[in-house]
Amino acid sequence: MKKRIRRRQNITPDLDITAFLNLMVILVPFLLITAVFSRIAVLDLYLPPESKESSVQREKFRLEIILRHDQIAVKEAGSGFSKIIPLRNGEFNYRKLSDYIAMLKLKFPEKRVASILPEPDVPYDVLIQVMDHVRMREVSEKDGSVTQELFPGISIGDAPSKSGRK
Repeated sequence: MKKRIRRRQNITPDLDITAFLNLMVILVPFLLITAVFSRIAVLDLYLPPESKESSVQREKFRLEIILRHDQIAVKEAGSGFSKIIPLRNGEFNYRKLSDYIAMLKLKFPEKRVASILPEPDVPYDVLIQVMDHVRMREVSEKDGSVTQELFPGISIGDAPSKSGRK
């Protein structure tokens, strides 16, 4: 009897992993096909220039886009250009903003930097839309639409208070 018990303990059963391998053969391609590959876009942002510069180093052209809850104010500190774009039907008029920025780009083609100054509670989507319209715009031509670069160097800061003080 003791020999029979020892023989039963010494025999190891074969491990059958075919069902597991079949599952992996089906599962791995299925997961690869259904996976969502996201594309992450990175946009370089810069700090606004320091306001305590000497008058020699101060640039003649400095574009500032001030985002408020009820309007977008485009100001050019050096030349005096300014435009206020109010809400239209409860939404911001990005087309008008883009057209005005393009007009400024025609007057100052060598400039590439703009400062966007949002109020604290401006929605993130509005900030991104304004950044996109300041950086570039679509221009319709005979052959189709072409992307025109406007002011790709974007700085972000805080909007000045409505009374004019920061």
